[in-house]
Amino acid sequence: MGCPIARPVGTSGGIIGSSYPSPPFRTGSRGRGKKGEARIQTEYLDEALKTFSGYLAADEVYDGPFCVLALVDNHSFQRLAYRVLDHAPNQQDVRDFFAPFRAHLDARGLKVRAITTDGSSLYPDVIAEVFPGAAHQVCQFHVLKEITQAVLHAVAKVRKELKAKQPPLPRGRPSKAHQAAARTAKRTQQRIADLFDHRHLFVQHHLTPAERKTLQRITRGLPHLRTLRQIMDEVYRLFDRRCRTETALGKLARLRRRVRRFKRVGRTLNKLFTPNLQKALTFLNDRLLPSTSNAVERSNRRFRKAQRSVYCVRTARHIRQRIALDMQRDQHAPSRFATLQTLHVIRARADKRNNDATVSGKSGF
Repeated sequence: MGCPIARPVGTSGGIIGSSYPSPPFRTGSRGRGKKGEARIQTEYLDEALKTFSGYLAADEVYDGPFCVLALVDNHSFQRLAYRVLDHAPNQQDVRDFFAPFRAHLDARGLKVRAITTDGSSLYPDVIAEVFPGAAHQVCQFHVLKEITQAVLHAVAKVRKELKAKQPPLPRGRPSKAHQAAARTAKRTQQRIADLFDHRHLFVQHHLTPAERKTLQRITRGLPHLRTLRQIMDEVYRLFDRRCRTETALGKLARLRRRVRRFKRVGRTLNKLFTPNLQKALTFLNDRLLPSTSNAVERSNRRFRKAQRSVYCVRTARHIRQRIALDMQRDQHAPSRFATLQTLHVIRARADKRNNDATVSGKSGF
């Protein structure tokens, strides 16, 4: 009996082949990065600037040796322009990035009212040069972050000082001669633990009556920490939308004079004397000006998430093309959502008609 040496044709013995004579359809097999990058300066920008609000947010994001400069509409959160650099940016790079975008706005008769940035020194001089009539708003979140970090650092320093003052104890159970020192060390350790567990109360925006009572308990005998909390309350009051920028600047001047009187606190809160804090109060005179640069920060988070999932995109050309495609997808998202909603409505209506027909057929009508 011979063994079969030929492979069977098909899984069921039949001949497998394509009934369509032409080559396979290749739509989607070629990347659209080049065309997408070219459309950003033409079709995409024309559509995006139709609803331009006049308020921009600018920032930079780093990815290894590359840096991406971005401009985003601070109202619609729509990305308007970007540039990929293979080095750390300087003011000339920012100027070369802003100038072409200013030309696009001038060609369409549009004007920038205000630009929001973080506390970087790259932007103030360039904004004053390229957009001379625009207000410069420093992100409120970045300014408050620096101040809260300084306050938390001061609380950590107090914990270290309390730990250094703990009396030394021998190993084992304390003898009668060391029981008083052991009780003192235990109380000090409990105070250190309370300052660590409730450190958020020194920088939290709003405190409940119970949280204020806890704060009073853990700061007993530490008046400079209570002063820090009072200063944080005053800092939060600076950003109240109900007052104007001039009023807030007057409050800031009084707060700075108060801080200078407390030598121990003044060294901690040097961030209160930076010019960025004054620029962070610009939004109080314009109800339409956002106080943060969350629009561009959101686009940066989107870029970082994409880079974590695709490890091969690590050249300047591929980064430019990938951002261009992502911007186009983002622009078409509202129309896709409307299409899906329409399809869902049509399907729901069709299902309702089919159910009504089934019920009427079963009832014999």
